[in-house]
Amino acid sequence: MVPKLTVSSGQYSDKGRKAINQDALSFTVPNDTLLNSKGIVCAIADGISTSSVSQVASQAVTQGLAEDYFCSAETWSVKKSGLHVITALNAWLFSQTQKSEFRFEREKGYVCTLSAVILKSTTAHWFHVGDSRIYLLRNNELTQLTCDHRQWHNEKDSYLSRAMGVQYQLEIDYGQLALQENDVLLLMTDGVYEFVSEQHIIDIITYCPDSPSTAAQQIAELAYKHNSDDNLSIQVVCINSIPELSVNDKLHEFTELTKPPILQVRDEFDGYLIVKNIHASSRSHVYLARPLANKKGSPLLVLKTPSIDLSDDVAYLERFLQEEWIARRINNPHVLKPHAQSKQRQYLYTVFEYVEGQTLYQWMLDNPSPTLEIVRGIIEQIAVGISAFHRLEMLHQDLRPQNIMIDTSGMVKIIDFGSTKVAGLAEINSPFNNQLLLGTAQYSAPEYFLGEAGCEQSDQFSLAVIAYQMLTGNLPYGAKVAQANTRAAQRKLRYQSVLHDEKAIPAWVDATLKKALHPNPFNRYHELSEFIYDLRYPNKSYLAKTRPPLAERDPVAFWQSVSLILCLVIIYLLSV
Repeated sequence: MVPKLTVSSGQYSDKGRKAINQDALSFTVPNDTLLNSKGIVCAIADGISTSSVSQVASQAVTQGLAEDYFCSAETWSVKKSGLHVITALNAWLFSQTQKSEFRFEREKGYVCTLSAVILKSTTAHWFHVGDSRIYLLRNNELTQLTCDHRQWHNEKDSYLSRAMGVQYQLEIDYGQLALQENDVLLLMTDGVYEFVSEQHIIDIITYCPDSPSTAAQQIAELAYKHNSDDNLSIQVVCINSIPELSVNDKLHEFTELTKPPILQVRDEFDGYLIVKNIHASSRSHVYLARPLANKKGSPLLVLKTPSIDLSDDVAYLERFLQEEWIARRINNPHVLKPHAQSKQRQYLYTVFEYVEGQTLYQWMLDNPSPTLEIVRGIIEQIAVGISAFHRLEMLHQDLRPQNIMIDTSGMVKIIDFGSTKVAGLAEINSPFNNQLLLGTAQYSAPEYFLGEAGCEQSDQFSLAVIAYQMLTGNLPYGAKVAQANTRAAQRKLRYQSVLHDEKAIPAWVDATLKKALHPNPFNRYHELSEFIYDLRYPNKSYLAKTRPPLAERDPVAFWQSVSLILCLVIIYLLSV
């Protein structure tokens, strides 16, 4: 069993019949840690003949992508990371042209094409701008994955309709492909593919199965023999193996660390002194602990160990350890911080900062009628923490009062990440990635009950439920959301207004909550910040609304009134 992606590659680039080589190539395989989380980067760029500096653009783009991509957040998906980096490189090229003598002749400035492939786990992600090409050779068939961005005037004359550095705004083609062993990916500039037939490419690669470098050189030299008048650049990437982690493989990783026993107060455990037993359940054991080194001056910490009953549940153990991995990548005052350890861990456990205070659930029991301003203050702090997740392309998916702490100073912290979905990790081949993890039913967004993947608006829904519950003591749809597992049933969900005679809540606040709690995620706020803003400042579209119409507040009374009016009309008509 091979636990990681392995490839062999070859590349060739030559000026051909031109005076200089304006093409550029890059191929980057990182260390094992980044290989797993970020993948392998292959890129090819082609300068344009009208520019005397496009070779600078080609080099900058291929090298910049290879370097900057690996500096992007590990939690980001390949698509987000790639688009983010390529967009930034395009903006840099455009700015260089704007500062040069080619400002008003952009086709002579820092311009080039770009075709790139990022291989991560079992998937190839490709990005494309211009007329370089990416091909897939599989089962002796050659398939072009990209489309040329070239506009033709006639059979002979054409120009690039899209390229790096031409405009500040750039449209980038993106696609992905499930890899198979023995696949071959080829990246070529037009100086090669326009002068070599597909069959010749297939024959050469088939003849040189163990030497992609030789194959790349032979294809380029054949293009030269066929009178290519352009630079010659080609990359050949052979997929030797793809990851196939089984449950047993994953279990072996976890068994390298000893499962901890149930601990007691005053026990010394892996460099910590157990001070108090905070919580015990079928899922985990949580303790208050203090580092043994410098006991008196050390801060109190929360030490969490996995359930003994679930010690063979690999999916559970993976999520257990993932909580700390997630926390280490978020630096936000409203998200629980992990404790930095200076020594190698001998057991399977996690350690976090200790928050002296109470859960929001307990706070709500102690404060059943908070003012609107207090509710706003708490919701705004939670939103800041959730936004930190979203910026890293993570969804919390289990936002509820029990997972939120309020310390003695009023600071709010999100404390549980067991159901968090990380886009970057979801792309890694694992036996557990396809599992749909639902949060607590009362706070989960309706789309989860349709079996759909969550989105940022799903966390927004959960936060709005908490705000609604703090203001009313109830849930906006009661228990009906969990029961509505079809679109037809969700369309029948009816929002219950927070406006009551005994509570001074503005109508525009009710309208804000109603929008954030819409059963359809596309009808909620596009950004979480919009919801928070409307919760504090009246949205102009809501100001005209004072109370919901009678048909919404009391449908029975509405139809009784309509019936009475119709009855009076009929009596009047009969009497005349």
